[in-house]
Amino acid sequence: MTDERATATVPRLIELDALRGFALGGILLVNIELMSNPAGFADGPVITLLQALFHNKFYVLFSFLFGYSLTMQFRSAERAGVSARARTVRRCLALMAIGLAHAIFFFTGDVLFGYGAVGLTLLALSRIRPRTALWLAGVMYGIGAVGIALVGILGGEQTGDPDETARTLGIVRAGWGTAAEWRWELFVDRLPFFLLFGLFNVLPLFLIGFAAGKVRLSENPDRYLPVLPRIQAIGFTVGLPISALAAITHWLPLRTLTPLADPLLAAAYAATLLRIIRRRPEVAEVFAPAGKIAATTYITQSLVTAFLFTGYGFALAGRLGDWTVMAIAVAIYAAQLAAARLWTRHYRYGPIEWVLRAVTYGPKQLRAAGTVAP
Repeated sequence: MTDERATATVPRLIELDALRGFALGGILLVNIELMSNPAGFADGPVITLLQALFHNKFYVLFSFLFGYSLTMQFRSAERAGVSARARTVRRCLALMAIGLAHAIFFFTGDVLFGYGAVGLTLLALSRIRPRTALWLAGVMYGIGAVGIALVGILGGEQTGDPDETARTLGIVRAGWGTAAEWRWELFVDRLPFFLLFGLFNVLPLFLIGFAAGKVRLSENPDRYLPVLPRIQAIGFTVGLPISALAAITHWLPLRTLTPLADPLLAAAYAATLLRIIRRRPEVAEVFAPAGKIAATTYITQSLVTAFLFTGYGFALAGRLGDWTVMAIAVAIYAAQLAAARLWTRHYRYGPIEWVLRAVTYGPKQLRAAGTVAP
């Protein structure tokens, strides 16, 4: 086996990169709420808009894509004649390490650690058949949805403590050590729930993406294009009304249905973008570069917002209006789309992607293939 074979990859799919880049925009719009103020936005039109259209929608799409990409990594390993399991374990452990650093030093809502941990679970199920994967995903997601509903019913409405909010803002505005210690304690306290949520909410989405990847759904547009209008119809006529009414009314019965409505709306978003790309291929070029370097784009969002809102920079947490924060998020995302397009013209990988590849493939293989630099 040659070193060139060891780094063999399957061709990238621009549609998947475009979906991934598109999802990163929604993720930033949601994450910046806690980045700008640990207490979140105040009741009003901004939080209502976010809950109706963005909350818990874009991580659904991102998780599906993670599961799909895992099948492509398996195929790459098979073509190279190396162990897909060993590669995947190394990659997941690297994701967990990067995610842990991200959670402690920048953002408590990190997903990379969880993706790495849940990815190891998905690896244990890698021999599962697509149909079985879909059944298992449905059962697990259903259990998770019921659990979330019960927590909402038993927990009731949570009101913020002004003193605790002030204390947290002071910590976030502080320097590296104080804020990092707080984030570490928060990470440890939340870890059991975080892993449980990953098992019953994120893993099912991985499994659906994994099943789609096994049958190579996205590689044959003639297979999925005919069903896209139906996905849009269901998502926009069922998922959107439930999500919007739950956000506006806060009526508990509707809120318990949002875990089921969110994936429907996320699927409708994806279907809409895919149909637009089919008619206007140039649209894919707007989002795909950010999707190619998704991990770098994701981490960069936290770096920029940390500089703006925490003691690392301007310490603006809690000092800006909600609409201003949303405008900042849009500006950051637009700048990222432009920067990613420029970067990918000159480099094949982003810095975080290169680190992941170095761990996954090994430095010797990367040097042999001439990919030692981003």
